[in-house]
Amino acid sequence: MTKNAFILNFFKLYNILWRLSLPFLKKNKRLKFEFRKRITCFHLSKADIWIQAASAGEAYLAVAILKKLKPETKTTVLVTTTTSQGFDILKPLLNRQDISKLIALKIEWFPFDMPANIKEAVNTINPGIMVLLETEIWPALLYYLKENQTRIFIINARLSQKSFSLYQKTKFLWKQLAPDIILATSDQDAKRYRKIFKKTMVKTMPNIKFESIGADSPDTDTLNQIKQILPQTLPLTILASIRKQEEKDILHILKNILKLFPDQIVAIFPRHMHRISAWEKHLFSHGFTFTLRSRIHSSLTTPGIILWDKFGELKTTYGFGSVVFVGGSLKPLGGQNFIEPAIEGAVTITGPYYDDFAWAANDIFNKGIVIKKDNWKAIAETILKTLENPASKSDRKRAAQKYLKSNQGGTQQACDEILKAFDGFI
Repeated sequence: MTKNAFILNFFKLYNILWRLSLPFLKKNKRLKFEFRKRITCFHLSKADIWIQAASAGEAYLAVAILKKLKPETKTTVLVTTTTSQGFDILKPLLNRQDISKLIALKIEWFPFDMPANIKEAVNTINPGIMVLLETEIWPALLYYLKENQTRIFIINARLSQKSFSLYQKTKFLWKQLAPDIILATSDQDAKRYRKIFKKTMVKTMPNIKFESIGADSPDTDTLNQIKQILPQTLPLTILASIRKQEEKDILHILKNILKLFPDQIVAIFPRHMHRISAWEKHLFSHGFTFTLRSRIHSSLTTPGIILWDKFGELKTTYGFGSVVFVGGSLKPLGGQNFIEPAIEGAVTITGPYYDDFAWAANDIFNKGIVIKKDNWKAIAETILKTLENPASKSDRKRAAQKYLKSNQGGTQQACDEILKAFDGFI
């Protein structure tokens, strides 16, 4: 790669911005841990393949790839992460017995993208292959990897409309830093990446997340506790992962469905636990009677509202739901995972905004496995229709699981591409 005066001048400014940011980053609760390893490279060493998994979501993807990666020769793999959450996932899930005996695995902290810092990191690691997961695009990292003649992959790649608009405005920079191969999780994502990186080979792949959905069994104690408190004689409507920006619309839905179908249990799951007190005020001010989940210790005998203030029980509760509305989707907030309730057989509804799950959207809507509605009135109508004419839960569960299985295979495709490129280096 030839030296580019524009890029090098840009890096001078970029480096100043990083230096100015360091005092603030050092105080950030997600970044202050092991801060010295983020601004130096003493902890890094040579690796054949370098995988960067920014945080929790990407860490799960890295685990899936490493469990299926089967090199034919001894291969050193470095996995880096930016957050403690990522580290807490990688360390326990990547057991020696779960990965190929030919892989020597190292897990370390990802250095900040300060040009001098990242140049030293690339020179030290000297990887033949770099795997970036989802939307991990750092200018200094890409530049020095290309200078090092490292093959660069973006795997399970996605690009939101917001990020795409930003990259479009700065594509004069990115055209100098194009990765070699991008495996995008939807046609829409692939189209966006092709506009940013015109010379990059862009393909589509099934999202690796399809292979992790429904893979873990519910905790038996949690399952029994929820089963004990929910009456079997009343349908359960779940309003899941509700964000602050859509609370007003959810109150309209709540008022509507309870007025026209009072004989039901409605469970409200705020996306963030700190919104519980706000929800208590909302419900009181609108004249609703409700019970906090933490205060229920025996089976409910009458219809009503449960305000779910216990973290980590949503996925288990989906198994008891008759109908589920998945939030984060009535406003442009990216949406939430609407596949999880669908594979439990619940009639599942999402709003019009689901950018973070575009990889699963069109086909799942066309097959009727998940229902998309554009506003709170249409969502309320669909909930009521479902309650009045209950669908076969076993049939819906079977259809959703068949869909899920048909969309798996992304991990193997990613591994095949990585090993094909790696064979060219050995």
